Amino acid sequence: MTDQIDADFFKLSQSQEIAQRISTILQGIRFGSIEIVVHDGRIVQIDKHEKFRVKNDSATH
Repeated sequence: MTDQIDADFFKLSQSQEIAQRISTILQGIRFGSIEIVVHDGRIVQIDKHEKFRVKNDSATH
């Protein structure tokens, strides 16, 4: 029984850490996307793709 409680606590702790990391990424990104990669029902990777827009100033042409 203790092993199951420990396993459940570890899963909860890991889930909270993943949620915190995603939240931190969201707070720091202005334009872009976040990709979450899942294998066998578990999150194994989080990719952040950020876009930076460059103003096209036609007056300099």
